[in-house]
Amino acid sequence: MIERAAPGHDHGSRRLIVAIAKTDGCGAAERLSRIVLADGSAGHDAPIRLARADALLRDVADALHQLCSLHGRHPGVVDHAARCDPHPAAGDWLQQAAAAFADERAYLIRVSAAAGPPPGTPGQAAAEAALAAQRHAIDLLSRSVRPGCALGAAIGVTLDWPSIRRPLDAAAVRLGLETLPNALPSPAHTLRLVDAIAAEAPVERAMTFGLQQLLAQHRGLWDLLVARAESRG
Repeated sequence: MIERAAPGHDHGSRRLIVAIAKTDGCGAAERLSRIVLADGSAGHDAPIRLARADALLRDVADALHQLCSLHGRHPGVVDHAARCDPHPAAGDWLQQAAAAFADERAYLIRVSAAAGPPPGTPGQAAAEAALAAQRHAIDLLSRSVRPGCALGAAIGVTLDWPSIRRPLDAAAVRLGLETLPNALPSPAHTLRLVDAIAAEAPVERAMTFGLQQLLAQHRGLWDLLVARAESRG
């Protein structure tokens, strides 16, 4: 059975991950929850600052444009995972996540276009090289045939997306656009999937690696956006 995200899912997902991460258990879901809390976008200041009403529109436009360069492409992380790492227990989850991310891509592109082009920024060539490296790393993760790796990357982007959604939704409201309901698999559904597919230690290790490396690319993007904003003064 596919679980749909409940209303308020974007705001409640971090609380759920925190609750699971604080449990005394040592299952795979608890371990991955702690990684998402420690290394995910929710722990970075940039998404919070970009979601504020007083955020400079040029910084918002830059962030949305660069997010498009990572996640506005098709096929994306989840699409590749469904082809390269189709774990039997993950079929329904991958189906729902892939369909939801198709809508998320369209939403991201629509809001990015409304925000306008990215601003001119010193060091553009270096920034483009860094983004190309991030895209390459994400592609390698999502195309990995090592059992569990691509699925871990897909799980990572799904659990991290609500934090990315925060500035995206704020920009949509600011620009007078309709926000999109979140149809991604709920965190509870995703974390149950983690426990279901982590019975074998090699699969769990590969899944953890995929998730960690995906989160590292997101944090690298936020760091890059902060540096670009600072260079613009």
